[in-house]
Amino acid sequence: MSKGNGGFSETGLRKMRDVLAGHVDSGKIPGLVALVSRGGETHVEALGTLHHEGGAPMRRDTIFRMASTSKPVAMSAALTLVDDCRIRLDDLVEQWLPELADRQVLKSIDGPLDETVPARRPITVRDLLTSTFGLGMDMTALGTPILNAIFEQGLTPNLPTPMPGPDEWIRRLGTLPLMHQPGERWQYQISDDLIGVLVSRVTGKTYGEYLSERVFGPLGMVDTGFHVPDEKIDRLPTLYAPDAQTGEFHVWDEAKGGRWNVPPTFQGGGGGLVSTADDYHAYFRMLLNGGVHEGERILSRPAVELMTTNRLTPEVQAARHAMAVNNVHISFGQGQHGGWGMGMAVRTYRGDYAPVGQFGWDGGAGTSTYSDPSNDLTGILLTQVGMTTPDSARAFHDFWTTVYQAIED
Repeated sequence: MSKGNGGFSETGLRKMRDVLAGHVDSGKIPGLVALVSRGGETHVEALGTLHHEGGAPMRRDTIFRMASTSKPVAMSAALTLVDDCRIRLDDLVEQWLPELADRQVLKSIDGPLDETVPARRPITVRDLLTSTFGLGMDMTALGTPILNAIFEQGLTPNLPTPMPGPDEWIRRLGTLPLMHQPGERWQYQISDDLIGVLVSRVTGKTYGEYLSERVFGPLGMVDTGFHVPDEKIDRLPTLYAPDAQTGEFHVWDEAKGGRWNVPPTFQGGGGGLVSTADDYHAYFRMLLNGGVHEGERILSRPAVELMTTNRLTPEVQAARHAMAVNNVHISFGQGQHGGWGMGMAVRTYRGDYAPVGQFGWDGGAGTSTYSDPSNDLTGILLTQVGMTTPDSARAFHDFWTTVYQAIED
């Protein structure tokens, strides 16, 4: 057995680096930053360059577009409000979000928008936090009137139609029927963006201001927010969306003058954050430590447990799992964890090298962030390649396969 390095073997860490370097050397991933920590020891690899054409190297403090890996972090704002008794899990959201009162629900997921029935009950805070309020991104329903309306109204990011400000966004949302009855199905994305509007309405602050005050500031997450200012823009790589057929690199977002170079009109908890490996490491280690960071409590232990353990009923969990398994052609195998907590996936069965209880999520801009309580492990892999091809997802899988081999007890 090779000499240990804080719970990792040197041989295992070298293998991890070599495998990741292979992805960069292939030309399919221009650069990446990988961080693994266990037992208080942290190991970081920064490989490749910020741009497909070469140039400046990746660094440990490179800032990435976190995409859907925003969800596990942005969710914390709502849980601080639950901790403070400013909102309750079973409060009706309509007292802060009147646009969501008196909901109608589609008779059929692919039916006309005016063929509806009344919702059986109002939407609760719990429904939002568990992504079960009844409306979201369902890739099995592409082309249906409800998904077309969501796109046309600018209710999701990364589309030609820009997202409006929070009040106009929720006004538009309130004109649409729900896809499912509240609490009936897990639905992706929109609930996480909706939570930001809820937090802002409850606190009287912007979502970003409240997150900075209660989470980012206390955790020392100095490079995390909803945009990258000019003085840091040289640390933001170009974001690419390779062609699905040819693999040819297309620019999705430039750094200077791009979407994340200016404060957004809508601060989206579903996918709007930018951050670094070390900032995210501070957050996920706080979760592993039961809500405490360097002696300061950020979240209560029960709040952390709610976020990081499965919150879905067996029926809802089965439907979510079936959707993930049957859509691997879209997600390239991501999402097959079984359960969902609040803002993140939770592994409820062992389908690969990661054990039951691992929690976290992946992002469509090429990011993967998870922690594993049973091994006191956190792993973060950040790239600038969107998941329009399998390449970044394959790097995720290889990263986690080598990380778990590198554990030394």
